[in-house]
Amino acid sequence: MSQRRISRQQSFRIERIQAERIARAEHRAAKAEALLEGGALGQEQRGRVIAHYGVQVMVEALSDELKGQRFRCHRRANIDALVTGDQVIWQPGADGLGVITALLPRNSVLVRPDPYGKVKPVAANIDRILLIIAPEPTPSAELIDRYLVACEATDIRPLIVMNKSDLITEDKRQAMTDLLASFAALGYETRTLCAYGDTGDLEKLVAGFTVVFVGQSGVGKSSLINALIPDVAQRVNALSAGSKLGQHTTTTAVWFDLPGGGALIDSPGIRDFGLWHMNREQLLTGFIELDPFLGNCRFRNCAHRNEPGCALLKAAEDGLIQPRRLQSCLALLADASER
Repeated sequence: MSQRRISRQQSFRIERIQAERIARAEHRAAKAEALLEGGALGQEQRGRVIAHYGVQVMVEALSDELKGQRFRCHRRANIDALVTGDQVIWQPGADGLGVITALLPRNSVLVRPDPYGKVKPVAANIDRILLIIAPEPTPSAELIDRYLVACEATDIRPLIVMNKSDLITEDKRQAMTDLLASFAALGYETRTLCAYGDTGDLEKLVAGFTVVFVGQSGVGKSSLINALIPDVAQRVNALSAGSKLGQHTTTTAVWFDLPGGGALIDSPGIRDFGLWHMNREQLLTGFIELDPFLGNCRFRNCAHRNEPGCALLKAAEDGLIQPRRLQSCLALLADASER
């Protein structure tokens, strides 16, 4: 998906939204500075961002003294946008409030483009990524490719989970089996399970790790969280009967502690995943099976379309890479060249 072109009216709307955000940020910064200058704050200590509430974020204390306690915090104006999973330095105040004074280095961060042409971080300090799909909404192999390319950019290999196995009808069974098999053949780990029934070894797979769930709206990410952490009681909406596309039940990434240790971050569901923010090299290396053949084409500027001596086309012809995956990659490269 190439970077979207916007009309003048949309441009004005974006500028207005940006102005409102700046005003809110200035108001937030003023509150934070007022708390700092008031001298009513405790000692600086480590904490973790576990949710967003408008201009505030929820921080869970990691220090021995306040460990596990949660505070709504403002952040200082000189701190970049925070996401769930971020570790921060903060100071507690009165009435469950506090101020974030520093963002600690991230081990990893998952990002995606937002509707306004900006790259938006989704979650930070992740150990495992679970890409959730389902028979409904019907999974798109090309959309899965996009997610996998984004996952590869984090240097964290994902696990592909087919949820709602009870909805796999006989006429869909072979297609679903073939879809998972095509990604398993690349070395990606896959599972088929049902949030309302047999969840297999999912609990064991996530225990002790910080895991983020990603996937389209309606694939049942919140239902899987309910299965893993029953007392969370995430809101679960039925698929739209007409569109089968699903309704958004999670609006921001939220942190949940897992009973067996570790944590789970539920990210908002989306219906598309643009990669326009990635360059040509990132897109090519995001298709991991292409790596042995990259740089082996006859021509340095090979477009991998119909050029003689193209190593990628030859690999696809010889069955060494999947032709569908190569075409998916070429479509992304074409989108990138339009920017």
